[in-house]
Amino acid sequence: MATIEPPASAAVILAAVEAIPAGRVLSYGDLAEYTGVGAPRWVGQVLAHWGSGVPWHRVVMADGRPAPHHAAEQLARLAAEGVPLRPGSGRVDMARARWDGR
Repeated sequence: MATIEPPASAAVILAAVEAIPAGRVLSYGDLAEYTGVGAPRWVGQVLAHWGSGVPWHRVVMADGRPAPHHAAEQLARLAAEGVPLRPGSGRVDMARARWDGR
């Protein structure tokens, strides 16, 4: 089966995800705002379709929750990178882990 190339807006999002340093995260909304491309749901669609080659696990929901269908794997990857998690919540501590984009 042929691989479908991502549209230009998706390529911008994927490049931004690659720029998120280990130990930091952005929310879907942060990423949409940072890139100026689309909305949080578009970011999610981009990662679902073309995100396997980028550190997709560094993108979480605004409240720090991981993607429900990859929660265990995502939290394990984030913990391995030293991302601060809120104790007992299964969520990223966004105040400490959010990347400022610089």
